[in-house]
Amino acid sequence: MDSTSRVLKRLPLERLMDLKVDYAFKRLFGSESNKKITVVFLNAILKRTGRERIKDISFSATEAGGEHEEDKQSRLDLLVVTDAGEWITIEIQFTNQYDMVNRSIYYWAGVYRSPMKRGMSYKELHPVIAINILNFAMFDQTEKFHTTYHLYEDEERFKLTNIMEFHFIEMTKLIRDWKAEKLNPWDDVLAKWLLLLGIVDKRNGKIYNDIFKELEAIAMNDETLRSAFTSWEALSGTPEEFLAYESRMKRVLDEEAAVREAELRLQEAVQKATEKATQRAERKAQEEKIRTVQSLLAMGVEVEKIAVATKLDKQVILNIQEDMHCE
Repeated sequence: MDSTSRVLKRLPLERLMDLKVDYAFKRLFGSESNKKITVVFLNAILKRTGRERIKDISFSATEAGGEHEEDKQSRLDLLVVTDAGEWITIEIQFTNQYDMVNRSIYYWAGVYRSPMKRGMSYKELHPVIAINILNFAMFDQTEKFHTTYHLYEDEERFKLTNIMEFHFIEMTKLIRDWKAEKLNPWDDVLAKWLLLLGIVDKRNGKIYNDIFKELEAIAMNDETLRSAFTSWEALSGTPEEFLAYESRMKRVLDEEAAVREAELRLQEAVQKATEKATQRAERKAQEEKIRTVQSLLAMGVEVEKIAVATKLDKQVILNIQEDMHCE
């Protein structure tokens, strides 16, 4: 492919932002000028659940929280409203924040009830779809990188409602499937867009040139993907944007390191406490044996018989006997 047809004109891959960092993701997919890219991306994710195809979206404020001022408040990465009136929350997690399921449900609840005003009917509330893109593996129960969840009747498995839908996308499993040649981005739209997020892996210091080359070839005939590449490069090549991105990534990694250090300190404290408890238990057992030997000696039991009964060395028993005589 000659230089005039390359999707990236200037920047080497190493200079591109990792799109799994929330700042970079929001700047690319949360921009009004890139709305067409976001629509295509969301349609690729929602295709499997049979929802109506999105034609247009509008971006909304990303605050989600409780009904009262003192309730916990959270900031979503992206919150959009579709032309069909559905709300979609998009969260991308670079590091494992734990409790991701509860966190996603909490966000979902805040968005679902936020439009509720006095006098409104519950029927006027709109469906909320929660999309979680994770830069780590979370579910041990499945090998699939994209799983979806609804409310179903336990035995007959019919759906209770369509107002609740959760998506979890595990990027590590996606890359694993790519390496195993289980993905074909030429005919799998979702794989194509998710692999775009996977090209740069700052966490592990990797650049997937093979993914880039294949997506670059696809982009020659895919205007939206080509536009995403162009916007990604422009974003990464803007000094102010890149500085803000690096600052955010450093903060995320520092938070992860702090959590890890706290975990290690807790493990060390538990280990020390366990060792002390073991030493106390051993010391107590030893003291019990000494008292037993002393009682047997006081009763006139022979040293050899005490050694057999207590499994102590004969000399140890003689030492105990000598100490008794010295008291």
